Amino acid sequence: MQPLIDNARTHGQRPEEFAPLAQGQSPQVLFITCSDSRVVPALITGARPGELFELRTAGNIVPPYASERPTSEAATIEYAVEVLGVSDIVVCGHSHCGAVGALVRGDDLTAVPAVREWLTQAEPRPTGAVEDPCVAEGVQNHVLAQVLRLRSYPFIDKKLSAGELTVHAWYYEVHTGSVLTHDIAADAFRAL
Repeated sequence: MQPLIDNARTHGQRPEEFAPLAQGQSPQVLFITCSDSRVVPALITGARPGELFELRTAGNIVPPYASERPTSEAATIEYAVEVLGVSDIVVCGHSHCGAVGALVRGDDLTAVPAVREWLTQAEPRPTGAVEDPCVAEGVQNHVLAQVLRLRSYPFIDKKLSAGELTVHAWYYEVHTGSVLTHDIAADAFRAL
């Protein structure tokens, strides 16, 4: 913890770098990814403060859209699209994902009931090689399912139909730093 505290103390010693951020934000990208500490969107993309709007959830799950009882995730997505006007959304899964791995393996999650209930929203349940520690196939299938879920949000569908929004499916390898993107024509993940 001490190195983090030390950095936080010195972080604010360059106010000239941060003053322009007080004028507001205008990110072009909503980056939806897992809460995993090994996945750092700004590090992966090289983004500076104000360039990415982030949504992080366990297993990068996009919950079903419900206007009557919206989730915080749906509110974040709506804000990014309707208020901030992002032009791109990236749904980024990652290798060695504990959430997707638990789903692929069918782990018993009774000891973590909140996690178990959250993961029920990952429908369809991702499939892949149970013995693969990277869970690559499962994560990639899961990312594509979350992209489809995202497309079911009415305001997303409207922007996609108008050509005002693009949705990307990414897979990040925590053990190499490589990023793959889904190639729709080939129906495969390829290097960026």
